[in-house]
Amino acid sequence: MKKKFVSVTLALALGLSLAACGNSGSSNAPADNTDKKEDTNEPAADDGADAAEDAGPEGSSAANKDKPLVWFNRQPSNSSTGELDTAALNFNANTYYVGFDANQGAELQGTMVKEYIEAHIDEIDRNGDGTIGYVLAIGDIGHNDSIARTRGVRKALGTGVDKDGSINSDPAGTNTDGTASMVQDGEIEVGGKKYVVRELASQEMKNSAGATWDAATAGNAIGTWSSSFGEQIDVVVSNNDGMGMSMFNAWSKENKVPTFGYDANSDAVAAIAEGYGGTISQHADVQAYLTLRVLRNALDGVDIDTGIGTADEAGNVLTDDVYVYREEERSYYALNVAVTSDNYQDFTDSTKIYEPVSAQLDEGSHAVKKVWLNIYNASDNFLSSTYQPLLQNYDDILNLEVEYIGGDGQTESNVTNRLGNPSQYDAFAINMVKTDNAASYTSLLSQ
Repeated sequence: MKKKFVSVTLALALGLSLAACGNSGSSNAPADNTDKKEDTNEPAADDGADAAEDAGPEGSSAANKDKPLVWFNRQPSNSSTGELDTAALNFNANTYYVGFDANQGAELQGTMVKEYIEAHIDEIDRNGDGTIGYVLAIGDIGHNDSIARTRGVRKALGTGVDKDGSINSDPAGTNTDGTASMVQDGEIEVGGKKYVVRELASQEMKNSAGATWDAATAGNAIGTWSSSFGEQIDVVVSNNDGMGMSMFNAWSKENKVPTFGYDANSDAVAAIAEGYGGTISQHADVQAYLTLRVLRNALDGVDIDTGIGTADEAGNVLTDDVYVYREEERSYYALNVAVTSDNYQDFTDSTKIYEPVSAQLDEGSHAVKKVWLNIYNASDNFLSSTYQPLLQNYDDILNLEVEYIGGDGQTESNVTNRLGNPSQYDAFAINMVKTDNAASYTSLLSQ
């Protein structure tokens, strides 16, 4: 099948923005809701039937506002409060979100770091001062995944302080003397001996052009930190592997300082053999499958759970230990796995599709359909080198002809300007630049 990737440079020649850009953020974790139903791994039994009944005719002849839509990786939400954008999540009967359980993954990362320190306490305090010092690369201060990971590390290490009922996720700046108000000194006791744990420094990795989660900025930051107080740095922690590997290659590998990231990118997994401390797999293989499978089911007019919690005719099915579905949020969340020296060889190929959902669908029963899908930032390491290759492996299996659009990671218009003729597509998969900006897309589909 024909696959297209439209480069970022094409967008620079296009016209004015169709929608203004808002604050950044995401909410892959559910917002507080006292009326929530109990979490389940399966949608209500009649969800698919209702969706098929309401969707109208399939294909490009259907109204754009009625076509299947999946938000992925960035959940429509208020970047300040984390409150879900229910209007965007219920745009039509065939609208869903696919992401991962951010809070569960954040807790795993924090626990992984803490357990590594405890297991290596005899050698990890490099200067023998009784203080385990770490530095933290924050991806995006307004992104809920980044917020969750920062909180997860601080909670596990005892360095978090309360802010409005939650752990403060703000950058601490430089905190070598332990006086920063955003964090506090923690404590770890191993073998009857107590050690102080201190967040020596943390900052948002945002470049001069405004792009966040920036690996180059992280590499520069570790250079500055190491030249100023390098002998105090015992651990390096990052909100993702892109930044983590930049710091690892720039300084911590040579200095044998364990570095921890998130995403289980192939280069980071391979680096565990060279001293990279560990990473978290957010089951990108399951996420990518769900992103396209939900669209496939909606296009076929079958129960949305087909090939997910219920086996399809080819035998594709997921077990409840790799995902959870939350009906009231219309959201599928993949579960996370810690990747360390104990199991990293099982994760060396991050683009390998998940075996239980790898069976080809029959084209006679599942006709080829066209999908418009965008990656918010063509330069994002996880999305471009892990998520998109997985999508491209699954699209053939699911008989979907996908047009892949790469954004610049900075402006919504860089993406929306290339959704000029929605009528030529049967379904849409959208990865927003900013989670506040779902209306930039739904307004186009409503025209």
